[in-house]
Amino acid sequence: MKKLLLIMLAFTLSYAINAQLQTPAPSPASKVEQKVGLTDITIDYSRPGVKGRKIFGGLEQFGKVWRTGANARTKITFSDDITFAGQEVKAGTYAIFTIPGEKNWEVYLYTEHQGNGAPQTLDESKIAAKATVEAMPIPFVVETFTIDINNIRDASANLDIMWEQTYITIPFTVPTDAKVSAAIDKMLGGPSANDYYAAAGYYLSAGKDPATAKKWIDKAMSKIENPAFWQLRQQSLIYAAAGDKKGAVELAKKSLAASEKAGNTQYVKMNKASLAEWMN
Repeated sequence: MKKLLLIMLAFTLSYAINAQLQTPAPSPASKVEQKVGLTDITIDYSRPGVKGRKIFGGLEQFGKVWRTGANARTKITFSDDITFAGQEVKAGTYAIFTIPGEKNWEVYLYTEHQGNGAPQTLDESKIAAKATVEAMPIPFVVETFTIDINNIRDASANLDIMWEQTYITIPFTVPTDAKVSAAIDKMLGGPSANDYYAAAGYYLSAGKDPATAKKWIDKAMSKIENPAFWQLRQQSLIYAAAGDKKGAVELAKKSLAASEKAGNTQYVKMNKASLAEWMN
């Protein structure tokens, strides 16, 4: 009986050890999370390696639909409606399929994102967007398949795909201006100084109507008892954008004095540069 118990215990321990054994995945999973403007974008994909193989025109044949990764289908999720290579795409999750070519690639956002692998042919009714982009050579080998979001601006970015010695990029835009403008309109029923300040700052950075930005920054500053040097700096920039150089100079001088008092050399330098420009 004792011998039987020892055998059972040894078997149990062996099973527990083997059940917990983990080894590296040949194509490890990866997740990219990026905010562009006010839109959240997530990419879930697996990352195969070159491992000495010929990839494009070899392992991945030209002219054939590729799942654009390994294992499960590569998925991209947008929290808002976006524009992908000039085409409107609804918020949601899509598979990324590609058809590699020697000179150009076709890139698809596909509504049927579940499952593994890629269909032999794509169902036109499930194609949310399609882009044809140049396959650009890279002067070195990218060993691990990579998808990333780069060239990020307030309302746009690029979806980049790199592997072996090939790089492609697809531009897309997000509805930052529409969302911010809607929020501004909603808040203007009774905005605070911070609301007016933020709205004016957005109009300045987005290149929108400078006269409106000037009106809002004035309202913001009228509600602030002792404006800080960075707030005076922002007001001076908005005045300059609105064409009021005299007012911009007066505000820049106030910001300069306040930044010198605070010991902020960066703002001292910026104010002096602006004064030199505006007083010419």
